[in-house]
Formats: sequence, structure tokens, C-alpha cells
Amino acid sequence: MAKIKAEIAKPKADIDFEKELWNVANELRGAVAENQYKDYVLSLIFLKHMSERYETRRDELLHLVSEPQSEYFTKNKKEAEAIVSDPDEYISKNTFIIPHKATWQYLQDNTEQDDIKVKVDDAFELLENTIAIFRPELKGILPRIFVKSQLSSKQLGGLINLFSNPKFSEKNNPESDVLGRIYEYYIGRFAIAEGSGAGQFFTPGCIVRLLVEMLEPLKGKIADFACGSGGMFVQSLKFINAHGGNKKDISLYGQERYDGTLRLAKMNLALRDLNFQLELGDSLLQDKLPELKADYIIMNPPFNVSQWHPEDLPENDPRLFKLKDSNDPVVTDGNANYMWFQTVWSHLSDSGTAGIVMANGAMTSNNKGERNVREHMLNESMIDCIVRLPDKLFLTTGIPACLFFLSKTRKGNKQHRERKNDVLFIDASKLGEMTNRKLRVLTDGEMERIANVYHNWRNTKGKYEDIQAFCKNATLQDIIKQDYKLTPGIYVGSEDAEIDLIPFEEKMDTLKSTLKQQFAKSIELQKRIEKNLSQL
Repeated sequence: MAKIKAEIAKPKADIDFEKELWNVANELRGAVAENQYKDYVLSLIFLKHMSERYETRRDELLHLVSEPQSEYFTKNKKEAEAIVSDPDEYISKNTFIIPHKATWQYLQDNTEQDDIKVKVDDAFELLENTIAIFRPELKGILPRIFVKSQLSSKQLGGLINLFSNPKFSEKNNPESDVLGRIYEYYIGRFAIAEGSGAGQFFTPGCIVRLLVEMLEPLKGKIADFACGSGGMFVQSLKFINAHGGNKKDISLYGQERYDGTLRLAKMNLALRDLNFQLELGDSLLQDKLPELKADYIIMNPPFNVSQWHPEDLPENDPRLFKLKDSNDPVVTDGNANYMWFQTVWSHLSDSGTAGIVMANGAMTSNNKGERNVREHMLNESMIDCIVRLPDKLFLTTGIPACLFFLSKTRKGNKQHRERKNDVLFIDASKLGEMTNRKLRVLTDGEMERIANVYHNWRNTKGKYEDIQAFCKNATLQDIIKQDYKLTPGIYVGSEDAEIDLIPFEEKMDTLKSTLKQQFAKSIELQKRIEKNLSQL
């Protein structure tokens, strides 16, 4: 398995533009609420990206038709113009012919015009209509937002000029994920600005990377039923690129209940030329992808959602588990955590595996509709691994979290050993480094360590050993003895609880001998003190 450091290595031509991004934020400050920066910035970035890709392909074609050694070469002016204006020549390179008034150059040329806000909104509409002909799933991603905004024409012109800096150009920096990094920067700022409410949109990067590194999604269908802005999918792409895979080997499926966030996700994935199907709706109550069977599911669903109205679930919902005791509930209005698990399990393929971020309470909850489902999942060999995470990893919530891994390969296959009676527990609660007083991150080495333990435990060629206070292979019988609790600390033990191989009698003799020596030293010290006092 390739080391995780390879997966996050910086591009060869990486650049630093945090100062410029800060200047962009300053241009917005006062006119736009901080949690709305993303709507304005990312829409402009998307247009700039599409415009640059069109210009790059057009320049390539102009060169090819004039290059004698090229198969496109022609001396006929009309033929050359036909080639350069052929939509298929652009679509084959995952880009489109962009109308002049939707290009970045046109907007840059008009930054000092009083109607620049109208021109930008018109450009958005023109661009969206153009690309939606070929990619209808992108319809609606660029609403007209600038005319209605409090931004002045001068401020908007300033934004366009700032993003015209060569540092922000993928054309000038082809080996850097410029636009992706800008996108992630503003999604991160959004999470900070939103506070606890943004937890449903933003998952800390180290957790996303850990999930992906453990699941290794190189090929097949990848799903996220609380996809937010698409971070899980983007990290899957980074993993694929780092391990020599091909993004054409994956297809992405997701659902998101907030329209604005879904637009962000579509732009995020379109920027990277990924094949996706994203649906709008509440995944708990409206399963918009009922036929989907995914090879990998990677999720950070909202924690501990109460009053989610399970009474509105469709009658005989196929996602719901059928327990042996039909009178036992499988859902509770007090908490939707275990409905998420049932949703995930119903959408896994026969060889699928899922990694889900979950509140720690799910490991031990005794509420009806949660305890019943947890017992069922364990008895039916659905749970593969539990990872307890450190605190303070989330910018947006103080709720302690863990990772649940569910798998349908527990009977074993060519790659994975048979482990249907085993569950791996990893206690990573003491890992991580504080970046400031409020935020902790897992280091590259720590993520690699956790992922390696899981792979060595699961894989047929792996060499796994329990590590005191860190990881433990527990049997179902062990878990039943602990009343079906899944807290890793129960099983891995503590750092002080090392195996003691010294016989009790031998240890007692040693203790007695040590105690006698200490008594003798105490008597000697007492005599010295009395002697010194008598000489005063």
C-alpha cells in the first residue's frame, strides 16, 4: 500500500496565494456576509475555469491547423475555421465553446463599466445555458446573484481584477490545482463563519483523508448521501491520482438536502471533470437513488438529528432492517443516527464497504430503535471496524466523533480475509496535534498508522497484531460480554495495563526486600537529623 504522504504530496509547481485570497476577502468585507463569500467567489472561479479551458483548447486547435506535421493541418481557411469552431473538438477534451460575452477576458475588459454587475449575471446565464446543452445536470448552478447583491460595481470590478492575477490561472500554472485549492479555501472559511451550523457541510480534511485512505476507492461507484459540497468525492479523486488510477474508472452518486450546497458540489466536481449524479432531497425521508448499489460509501451525516419525522417514511421502506423480534423498533424520532446506517447498508453492493463519521454516542446508545439496530448489525456481521477519534478535530461542533466501517466482504474474498466473527477496534483518541487552542489535526504519520492497522487486519496478505491501548481484534463473543458496547477503550485497554508475566510470589518477595531497604534508610536518616539538631 502506498504511503499516505504520497497521496498528499504537493504538486511540482505548487504556488502560494493565501495573501491574494485574503485580499479577495477584504474586497468582499462589509458588503457580503462572510458565510456568503463562497457564493460570489466560487461562481466567478467556475466561470474563469471554463473560460480558460476553452481558450486553451482553442489555442491548441489554432496551432494544429497551421502545423504541417499535424493531422489537422489545412491551407484552406474555411476548413481551418470549421475545425476551430467544431463543438466536438472541445467536448472531446471535456470543455465547451464559450460565447465571447461569457469569457473571463470579456469581464476583465469591462471591470470599469457601471453595469459590470449586469454583465457578470448575464455571463453566468449565458455560460450555464451553453454547458447545460451537453451537461444538463449542471443546469441551475449559476444563478443571477450580483445585481441583487450589496457589492458595488467598483468592488466587483476589483474582484475580477484580483482573480486575473497570473497566480490564479491554471493556464499559467498547469501542474497546480489552483482552482481546487481556491475552492477548498473558501469552503473552509465558510465552515468557520457558519459556526456549528456548517457541520453538515464541512468535514475536516484529515478525517476525509483518513476515511478515503482506509477505504481505498480506486474503481467503481462511490456514494455520499449527505454530500454537502463534495469534499469526500474530491478526496477520492486525489487518492486515485496519487495511486496511479484513472478517474474514468469511478462514478459518483450523492444526495444533498440544501439547494445552495448542492450547487457548490456540482461546481466542485465539474471543475475536476468527474462523472456524477447528484440529487436534491432529504436522504433520510426521500431516497432519490433507490436502485443504487455502491462499491464505496463515504459519509459525514448530520449527528444526532432529532424530530426527523420517521413516521413519514414510506410504508415498507426497503432500507429498514427486519429484526427477529418484529415488535422491536428500528427507528426513533429522538435520533436519526441508526437510520443513516440502515440507509448506507441498503445501498452497498455485494462487495461494498462504507466509512461513516458518527457521534460517539452511537457506540453505546441504549435508546429503543438504536440499541436494537446495533445488536442486529453486530449479530449479522455488518460492522467491520470502529475508530475513536480525538476531540477538537471539528471547527464546527464539539460533539466527540468516531468512524464506523461497514462491509459486505466479511465472509472473505481474494483481497480480504474472512472476519465475520471479528471487529477491529482502534483508539485514536490520544492522537493529533493542536494547531491552535481550539483545533486539533491528525498528522500524516498518524493517519498512515491507523490506515495500515486496518489494512493489515483486513487484507489476506496483512500481518496484524494487537497493540495495547491502540488496537484490538475482538470477537462477537467479546462484544456480547460487554453488552454490545462499541467503545474502543473497553477492548484495547490502557497504556498502563501491560501484560504482567512475573509470578505473584516473586513480585511479593521483591517488594518486601525493597520495603526493608527503605525502612533502613529512613532510620539512618532520622538518626542523622537528631544528631544535627543536638549540635545546635
